[in-house]
Amino acid sequence: MRSWRRADVPELVGPRVLLRPLTVDDWEDWRDVRNRSRDWLEQWEPLPEHGSPDAVAEREAFRARCGAWERQRHFDSAHGFGLFVEGGRFAGEVSLGNVQRGPFQMGYIGYWIDRPLAGRGYVPEGVVLLMQHAFESLGLHRIEAAIVPRNAASIRVAQKVGMREEGLALRFLQIRGVYEDHVRYAMTADEWRETREDLMARVLRWGTTEQGGAGDSGDTGAAGSAGRRLPRSIRRRD
Repeated sequence: MRSWRRADVPELVGPRVLLRPLTVDDWEDWRDVRNRSRDWLEQWEPLPEHGSPDAVAEREAFRARCGAWERQRHFDSAHGFGLFVEGGRFAGEVSLGNVQRGPFQMGYIGYWIDRPLAGRGYVPEGVVLLMQHAFESLGLHRIEAAIVPRNAASIRVAQKVGMREEGLALRFLQIRGVYEDHVRYAMTADEWRETREDLMARVLRWGTTEQGGAGDSGDTGAAGSAGRRLPRSIRRRD
């Protein structure tokens, strides 16, 4: 059985989840999840450009997709990670895209998960790990998330990880061929420093004996104990 880890890239490690860049060897698992949850996921996604290759149908198109993420990571324009849960099961993706340096120092958080695994708190855990990476390793000042107002599950994630609602951006992004309004959420580095230990104890449950799933209310419930000194959750295998 192939390893679900790579030796040459950062791993973002939590009690129940691991984030790492996807490779072509992940294609079958990624394809199966995308096929199984297609209708549930695609309702929130842009239509692909006409004539673009289908990474679900073609292994080589998925290889190219992984290569594009790798190039973007190399040039610090985006950082994409597969989300893996207990036992190394591929569950979804968490990403930091459209990274802007200069006076902005910001990026956009995105996330999705296999429908059978939704509501168990895996996505908030992955997002908190990526937020830590964004602020503490990449040195960003600000992260944002833009969410269609009727996407209640994604909004619960943004709320659980402590992002502020900043308002409604009209006709912000093309979703299934229609420019949709999006609610914008954000967090800055100073807010991260103020809430870091609470988030990592409450969402990741570092330092608690509770390591199980959060049930159907996992995207909105709270657990853990704040105020403890927490270990870093980013490591490089080399």
